[in-house]
Amino acid sequence: MLSWAGWGLFFSGFTSATLLPGSSELALGALLLKAPGQWPWWFLLVTLGNTLGSMVSWGMGYWLACYRPFTLHTKPAQQRALAWLQRHGYCTLLLAWVPVVGDPLCLLAGWLRWSFWWSSLLILLGKTARYLLVILLSDLLV
Repeated sequence: MLSWAGWGLFFSGFTSATLLPGSSELALGALLLKAPGQWPWWFLLVTLGNTLGSMVSWGMGYWLACYRPFTLHTKPAQQRALAWLQRHGYCTLLLAWVPVVGDPLCLLAGWLRWSFWWSSLLILLGKTARYLLVILLSDLLV
């Protein structure tokens, strides 16, 4: 059965990947200090929550493209960002974990109608690497 701490970590990971505020790295670090032996469980929950949160952003972008079309071609900075995204393609989703940039990146991937499965896989890989790094760093710091 999932504990309150586990639900809290999952929710923190989920909200951190949306436009809502969150700090999943701090929540993960706190649980690693409290119960370091359960790190695989904490890792699984936070990674799953964070990936699902990013896929909600992807879905919002997809929905926007279907029902509320808009253009990003109004400002030069938006044109450059869109050109960069289209030039580098799916691999940019490995950066979905980056603060400030990651949420709009997932939204744009949906808006561009990138494949749900490829987007999910690359977002999951990037977030997996990030949380493994957080776990390794927390182990070194303690």
